[in-house]
Amino acid sequence: MEDRPVRTATGADEVRARILDAAEQRFRRVGHYRTSVADIAAELGMSPANIYRFFPSRDAINESICGRVVDEVAEIASAIARAEAPAKQKLDQLLTAVHQHNKMMLVNARPMHELIVVATPRNWPIIQAHTERMVTIFERIIREGIETGEFDVEDAAEAARAVRSAFMPFLHPILIEHCARHRENIEAGLRGQIRFILKSLSKSG
Repeated sequence: MEDRPVRTATGADEVRARILDAAEQRFRRVGHYRTSVADIAAELGMSPANIYRFFPSRDAINESICGRVVDEVAEIASAIARAEAPAKQKLDQLLTAVHQHNKMMLVNARPMHELIVVATPRNWPIIQAHTERMVTIFERIIREGIETGEFDVEDAAEAARAVRSAFMPFLHPILIEHCARHRENIEAGLRGQIRFILKSLSKSG
């Protein structure tokens, strides 16, 4: 099989996207553990060598697919942050929506959930970038709340990091899976933790 070289930046981007599309489809069917570079190449009628022209390693493909998955979460959060609503309401909706998305991925897209489970404790660069992006979104909402008098904190950035830490049991894929496996009442815990976070940010009295 002879692969035709891609000569333009646009063409290279298109091929990279095709490779990632094929990889993601296979990941969703059988999981990343059961997908090799040869499998992805076969889906596209390419040689494995051609895949490596665009991705230096199999790990690079895994991380790119992981990026697509976490981008879905960040887009949900960004859309809520941009909405015209009180800061308290937006933060409540954001935390709830992100948790529900992650929980539904466990049920309906388990192979992708498993990829995130692998990526999170290893702190892949894409996970680090996603974490910073989410903290920035939290900070934006908290700043709005400070400006409107809904929140009473001195440092919005510090408060955003504290919100992420406080909400970790409902964000981390391994912790979500643990609760589901042990049939814990995660919804009651979710509502209670959100109330705690909002009260901690709010003006006293």
